[in-house]
Amino acid sequence: MSQTQSATSRDELVACFIPLLQEVQNMTTGSEVEQWLNTKYAVDSGLYRDLSRLIALGVKEGWAADTEVAGSRYRRSQIVMPSAETLFFSATAVLMDSTDNTQNNPEGSFRANYHLHPYGEINLVVPLNEGAALAGPNGWCYGGWTAPAPGSHHFPEVKGGAVISLTFLPAGRIAMDVKPPQHWDALDARMQA
Repeated sequence: MSQTQSATSRDELVACFIPLLQEVQNMTTGSEVEQWLNTKYAVDSGLYRDLSRLIALGVKEGWAADTEVAGSRYRRSQIVMPSAETLFFSATAVLMDSTDNTQNNPEGSFRANYHLHPYGEINLVVPLNEGAALAGPNGWCYGGWTAPAPGSHHFPEVKGGAVISLTFLPAGRIAMDVKPPQHWDALDARMQA
């Protein structure tokens, strides 16, 4: 694809999610917001279909989730930095794929880098394989939305294949320099045994 075509589809994606950010800008992420998103913008809604199509196109065109973090099975890229236009949300594309990974997690899942959400996050979850899912605060999400609350922390985790997450962070805040609590180490040791 030419740079003009890529820029156009990227710009179309940004224009598509700005009205959503206007709606959620004063909401506090958590179970209520997650339920609201999955009701109002369910997988059969026009907004979910448009955002899913555009972020998948971005991955295909090479401008979304194009930076390898842990090989090709874990990639991400910044789509937009926080700005007045985005109501000071950032948007990041993340692609995670559990296919043939060697982590030995339950259900063959793939875990990415542990992190904390100081102000919460909203994730559009786009499975690329039937049965692929992203772990969310309310269980596995096979398509739709997750909305971890402010202060939440986790290992992002996928199972059943590849998933793209279009992640919106208030003020672009994410803390990657945190360590998992001690109980995570014990849980990991049990899962590896």
